[in-house]
Amino acid sequence: MSTTGANADPLAALGALPGVPESVESVRKAVDRVYGHRIMRRRSNEITSEAALRGARGSAALSGADWALEEVRRRSDFSGDDEARAVGAALRLTAEAGQLLSIWRQSPLRVLARLHLVAAADNADQVGRPRQPGEPVDEPLVELPLPDAEEAHGRLDGLAALVMAGGSAPALVTAAVVHGEILALRPFTSHNGLVARAAERIVLVGSGLDPKSVCPAEVGHAEPGRAAYLAALDGYVSGTPEGMAAWIAHCGRAVALGARESTAVCEALQRGAA
Repeated sequence: MSTTGANADPLAALGALPGVPESVESVRKAVDRVYGHRIMRRRSNEITSEAALRGARGSAALSGADWALEEVRRRSDFSGDDEARAVGAALRLTAEAGQLLSIWRQSPLRVLARLHLVAAADNADQVGRPRQPGEPVDEPLVELPLPDAEEAHGRLDGLAALVMAGGSAPALVTAAVVHGEILALRPFTSHNGLVARAAERIVLVGSGLDPKSVCPAEVGHAEPGRAAYLAALDGYVSGTPEGMAAWIAHCGRAVALGARESTAVCEALQRGAA
Protein backbone atom coordinates (compact mmCIF):
# COMPACT_ATOMS: atom_id res chain seq x y z
CA MET A 1 0.00 0.00 0.00
CA SER A 2 1.43 3.33 -1.00
CA THR A 3 0.65 6.36 1.16
CA THR A 4 2.90 8.78 -0.68
CA GLY A 5 1.85 11.83 -2.63
CA ALA A 6 -0.10 14.97 -1.92
CA ASN A 7 -3.38 13.31 -0.99
CA ALA A 8 -3.86 13.79 2.74
CA ASP A 9 -6.44 11.02 2.89
CA PRO A 10 -5.19 8.12 0.74
CA LEU A 11 -7.87 5.75 2.03
CA ALA A 12 -10.55 8.13 0.81
CA ALA A 13 -8.84 8.12 -2.59
CA LEU A 14 -9.18 4.33 -2.66
CA GLY A 15 -12.86 4.74 -1.91
CA ALA A 16 -13.25 6.63 -5.17
CA LEU A 17 -11.73 3.90 -7.35
CA PRO A 18 -14.03 2.58 -10.09
CA GLY A 19 -16.48 0.05 -8.68
CA VAL A 20 -15.67 0.77 -5.04
CA PRO A 21 -18.56 3.17 -4.31
CA GLU A 22 -20.94 0.54 -5.68
CA SER A 23 -19.36 -2.09 -3.42
CA VAL A 24 -19.74 0.21 -0.42
CA GLU A 25 -23.42 0.83 -1.21
CA SER A 26 -24.10 -2.87 -1.77
CA VAL A 27 -22.53 -3.73 1.59
CA ARG A 28 -24.56 -1.08 3.37
CA LYS A 29 -27.79 -2.48 1.93
CA ALA A 30 -26.84 -6.04 2.92
CA VAL A 31 -26.01 -4.97 6.47
CA ASP A 32 -29.21 -2.93 6.73
CA ARG A 33 -31.26 -6.00 5.78
CA VAL A 34 -29.89 -7.94 8.74
CA TYR A 35 -30.35 -5.10 11.20
CA GLY A 36 -33.88 -4.54 9.94
CA HIS A 37 -34.93 -8.14 10.55
CA ARG A 38 -37.59 -8.47 13.24
CA ILE A 39 -35.55 -11.16 15.06
CA MET A 40 -32.71 -8.68 15.59
CA ARG A 41 -34.96 -6.56 17.77
CA ARG A 42 -35.52 -9.39 20.23
CA ARG A 43 -32.64 -11.82 19.91
CA SER A 44 -29.65 -9.86 18.66
CA ASN A 45 -27.34 -11.39 21.28
CA GLU A 46 -28.02 -14.84 19.85
CA ILE A 47 -27.29 -13.63 16.34
CA THR A 48 -24.04 -12.06 17.51
CA SER A 49 -22.95 -15.28 19.23
CA GLU A 50 -23.77 -17.40 16.22
CA ALA A 51 -22.01 -14.96 13.87
CA ALA A 52 -18.90 -15.13 16.06
CA LEU A 53 -18.85 -18.92 15.87
CA ARG A 54 -19.36 -18.97 12.11
CA GLY A 55 -16.80 -16.23 11.59
CA ALA A 56 -14.19 -18.13 13.59
CA ARG A 57 -14.91 -21.28 11.58
CA GLY A 58 -14.44 -19.35 8.33
CA SER A 59 -11.19 -17.75 9.44
CA ALA A 60 -9.80 -21.10 10.58
CA ALA A 61 -10.77 -22.65 7.23
CA LEU A 62 -8.64 -20.05 5.43
CA SER A 63 -5.75 -21.02 7.70
CA GLY A 64 -6.04 -24.67 6.74
CA ALA A 65 -8.54 -26.01 9.30
CA ASP A 66 -11.75 -26.39 7.30
CA TRP A 67 -13.97 -27.98 9.94
CA ALA A 68 -17.72 -28.42 9.80
CA LEU A 69 -19.58 -25.85 11.86
CA GLU A 70 -21.05 -28.51 14.13
CA GLU A 71 -17.58 -29.87 14.85
CA VAL A 72 -16.44 -26.40 15.94
CA ARG A 73 -19.58 -26.08 18.06
CA ARG A 74 -19.10 -29.49 19.66
CA ARG A 75 -15.42 -29.32 20.52
CA SER A 76 -14.08 -28.10 23.85
CA ASP A 77 -10.42 -29.13 23.45
CA PHE A 78 -8.43 -27.43 20.69
CA SER A 79 -4.95 -28.55 21.63
CA GLY A 80 -4.71 -31.82 19.72
CA ASP A 81 -3.00 -30.92 16.42
CA ASP A 82 -2.27 -28.01 14.11
CA GLU A 83 -5.83 -27.84 12.76
CA ALA A 84 -7.36 -27.93 16.22
CA ARG A 85 -4.98 -25.22 17.39
CA ALA A 86 -5.91 -23.05 14.39
CA VAL A 87 -9.60 -23.37 15.21
CA GLY A 88 -8.91 -22.61 18.87
CA ALA A 89 -6.89 -19.54 17.90
CA ALA A 90 -9.70 -18.29 15.63
CA LEU A 91 -12.25 -18.70 18.43
CA ARG A 92 -10.04 -16.87 20.92
CA LEU A 93 -9.46 -14.02 18.49
CA THR A 94 -13.15 -13.63 17.76
CA ALA A 95 -13.84 -13.34 21.50
CA GLU A 96 -10.91 -10.98 22.07
CA ALA A 97 -11.72 -8.63 19.19
CA GLY A 98 -14.74 -7.23 20.98
CA GLN A 99 -12.60 -6.29 23.98
CA LEU A 100 -10.22 -4.18 21.89
CA LEU A 101 -12.61 -1.87 20.08
CA SER A 102 -11.98 1.11 22.36
CA ILE A 103 -8.19 0.82 21.96
CA TRP A 104 -7.99 0.36 18.20
CA ARG A 105 -8.16 3.97 17.01
CA GLN A 106 -5.72 5.16 19.69
CA SER A 107 -3.19 2.34 19.48
CA PRO A 108 -3.66 -0.07 16.55
CA LEU A 109 -0.16 -1.54 16.96
CA ARG A 110 -0.92 -2.43 20.56
CA VAL A 111 -4.12 -4.16 19.42
CA LEU A 112 -2.33 -6.12 16.70
CA ALA A 113 0.31 -7.25 19.20
CA ARG A 114 -2.42 -8.36 21.57
CA LEU A 115 -4.20 -10.27 18.82
CA HIS A 116 -1.01 -12.12 17.97
CA LEU A 117 -0.43 -12.96 21.62
CA VAL A 118 -3.97 -14.35 21.91
CA ALA A 119 -3.69 -16.32 18.67
CA ALA A 120 -0.31 -17.85 19.48
CA ALA A 121 -1.20 -18.64 23.12
CA ASP A 122 2.52 -18.93 23.79
CA ASN A 123 5.06 -17.13 25.93
CA ALA A 124 7.89 -17.39 23.41
CA ASP A 125 9.97 -14.25 22.91
CA GLN A 126 8.71 -13.62 19.36
CA VAL A 127 5.03 -13.66 20.36
CA GLY A 128 3.12 -10.39 20.68
CA ARG A 129 5.59 -8.23 18.77
CA PRO A 130 6.56 -7.68 15.11
CA ARG A 131 9.23 -10.01 13.80
CA GLN A 132 12.89 -9.04 13.92
CA PRO A 133 15.45 -9.41 11.10
CA GLY A 134 16.23 -13.05 10.45
CA GLU A 135 13.17 -14.45 12.19
CA PRO A 136 11.22 -16.85 9.95
CA VAL A 137 7.50 -16.57 9.28
CA ASP A 138 5.25 -19.61 9.56
CA GLU A 139 2.44 -18.75 7.14
CA PRO A 140 2.65 -21.56 4.56
CA LEU A 141 -0.71 -20.92 2.89
CA VAL A 142 0.20 -17.35 1.85
CA GLU A 143 2.70 -17.68 -0.97
CA LEU A 144 3.67 -14.06 -1.54
CA PRO A 145 7.05 -12.33 -1.52
CA LEU A 146 7.85 -11.59 2.12
CA PRO A 147 8.97 -8.02 2.93
CA ASP A 148 12.00 -7.88 5.17
CA ALA A 149 11.51 -6.94 8.81
CA GLU A 150 12.59 -3.33 8.32
CA GLU A 151 10.10 -2.75 5.51
CA ALA A 152 7.36 -4.54 7.48
CA HIS A 153 7.98 -2.29 10.50
CA GLY A 154 7.89 0.87 8.40
CA ARG A 155 4.70 -0.06 6.58
CA LEU A 156 3.05 -1.20 9.81
CA ASP A 157 3.81 2.21 11.33
CA GLY A 158 2.31 3.83 8.24
CA LEU A 159 -0.83 1.74 8.55
CA ALA A 160 -1.16 2.67 12.22
CA ALA A 161 -0.81 6.36 11.34
CA LEU A 162 -3.63 6.07 8.78
CA VAL A 163 -5.90 4.36 11.30
CA MET A 164 -5.20 6.94 14.01
CA ALA A 165 -5.69 9.84 11.61
CA GLY A 166 -9.20 8.70 10.80
CA GLY A 167 -10.44 10.38 7.66
CA SER A 168 -13.44 10.15 5.40
CA ALA A 169 -12.89 6.71 3.87
CA PRO A 170 -15.81 4.25 4.09
CA ALA A 171 -15.41 1.57 6.74
CA LEU A 172 -15.24 -1.12 4.07
CA VAL A 173 -12.19 0.52 2.47
CA THR A 174 -10.36 0.92 5.77
CA ALA A 175 -11.15 -2.67 6.78
CA ALA A 176 -9.95 -4.00 3.42
CA VAL A 177 -6.67 -2.07 3.62
CA VAL A 178 -6.00 -3.17 7.21
CA HIS A 179 -6.70 -6.79 6.28
CA GLY A 180 -4.67 -6.70 3.07
CA GLU A 181 -1.70 -4.87 4.52
CA ILE A 182 -1.29 -7.24 7.46
CA LEU A 183 -1.41 -10.27 5.18
CA ALA A 184 0.96 -8.67 2.67
CA LEU A 185 3.46 -7.77 5.39
CA ARG A 186 3.05 -10.81 7.63
CA PRO A 187 4.58 -8.73 10.45
CA PHE A 188 4.44 -11.55 13.00
CA THR A 189 6.22 -14.88 12.97
CA SER A 190 2.90 -16.78 12.77
CA HIS A 191 -0.91 -16.47 12.69
CA ASN A 192 -0.89 -13.39 10.43
CA GLY A 193 -3.96 -14.48 8.48
CA LEU A 194 -6.00 -14.98 11.63
CA VAL A 195 -4.81 -11.64 13.01
CA ALA A 196 -5.59 -9.85 9.73
CA ARG A 197 -9.15 -11.14 9.66
CA ALA A 198 -9.69 -10.28 13.33
CA ALA A 199 -8.42 -6.76 12.68
CA GLU A 200 -10.84 -6.43 9.76
CA ARG A 201 -13.65 -7.41 12.13
CA ILE A 202 -12.55 -4.75 14.62
CA VAL A 203 -12.68 -2.06 11.93
CA LEU A 204 -16.11 -3.11 10.68
CA VAL A 205 -17.58 -3.20 14.17
CA GLY A 206 -15.78 -0.16 15.60
CA SER A 207 -16.67 1.99 12.60
CA GLY A 208 -20.36 1.50 13.22
CA LEU A 209 -20.96 -0.37 9.97
CA ASP A 210 -21.67 -3.57 11.91
CA PRO A 211 -21.87 -2.46 15.56
CA LYS A 212 -23.39 -5.71 16.86
CA SER A 213 -20.87 -7.85 14.92
CA VAL A 214 -23.52 -9.86 13.10
CA CYS A 215 -22.02 -9.77 9.57
CA PRO A 216 -19.00 -12.10 9.77
CA ALA A 217 -16.79 -11.23 6.81
CA GLU A 218 -14.70 -14.32 7.56
CA VAL A 219 -17.61 -16.44 6.36
CA GLY A 220 -17.65 -14.56 3.07
CA HIS A 221 -13.89 -14.77 2.63
CA ALA A 222 -14.00 -18.53 3.11
CA GLU A 223 -17.10 -19.33 1.06
CA PRO A 224 -15.52 -18.91 -2.43
CA GLY A 225 -12.49 -20.91 -1.27
CA ARG A 226 -8.90 -20.17 -0.36
CA ALA A 227 -7.78 -19.88 -4.00
CA ALA A 228 -10.22 -17.04 -4.66
CA TYR A 229 -9.21 -15.33 -1.43
CA LEU A 230 -5.51 -15.46 -2.31
CA ALA A 231 -6.18 -14.36 -5.90
CA ALA A 232 -7.96 -11.27 -4.58
CA LEU A 233 -5.08 -10.65 -2.19
CA ASP A 234 -2.70 -10.70 -5.16
CA GLY A 235 -4.63 -7.70 -6.45
CA TYR A 236 -3.97 -5.82 -3.23
CA VAL A 237 -0.28 -6.69 -3.27
CA SER A 238 0.04 -5.51 -6.88
CA GLY A 239 -0.68 -1.97 -5.69
CA THR A 240 -2.41 -1.10 -8.97
CA PRO A 241 -5.73 0.77 -8.88
CA GLU A 242 -7.44 -2.18 -10.55
CA GLY A 243 -5.93 -4.66 -8.11
CA MET A 244 -6.79 -2.55 -5.09
CA ALA A 245 -10.35 -2.06 -6.33
CA ALA A 246 -10.70 -5.81 -6.88
CA TRP A 247 -9.52 -6.54 -3.33
CA ILE A 248 -11.91 -3.99 -1.84
CA ALA A 249 -14.75 -5.46 -3.91
CA HIS A 250 -13.80 -8.94 -2.68
CA CYS A 251 -13.94 -7.71 0.92
CA GLY A 252 -17.29 -6.10 0.21
CA ARG A 253 -18.68 -9.37 -1.10
CA ALA A 254 -17.32 -11.10 1.99
CA VAL A 255 -19.22 -8.76 4.31
CA ALA A 256 -22.37 -9.14 2.19
CA LEU A 257 -22.08 -12.94 2.36
CA GLY A 258 -21.60 -12.71 6.12
CA ALA A 259 -24.73 -10.60 6.31
CA ARG A 260 -26.59 -13.17 4.23
CA GLU A 261 -25.42 -15.89 6.63
CA SER A 262 -26.84 -14.05 9.62
CA THR A 263 -30.05 -13.26 7.76
CA ALA A 264 -30.47 -17.02 7.29
CA VAL A 265 -29.90 -17.51 11.03
CA CYS A 266 -32.60 -14.91 11.74
CA GLU A 267 -34.99 -16.72 9.41
CA ALA A 268 -34.27 -20.05 11.10
CA LEU A 269 -34.88 -18.55 14.53
CA GLN A 270 -38.10 -17.00 13.29
CA ARG A 271 -39.28 -20.40 12.11
CA GLY A 272 -38.31 -21.93 15.44
CA ALA A 273 -35.78 -24.20 13.77
CA ALA A 274 -32.74 -22.95 15.67
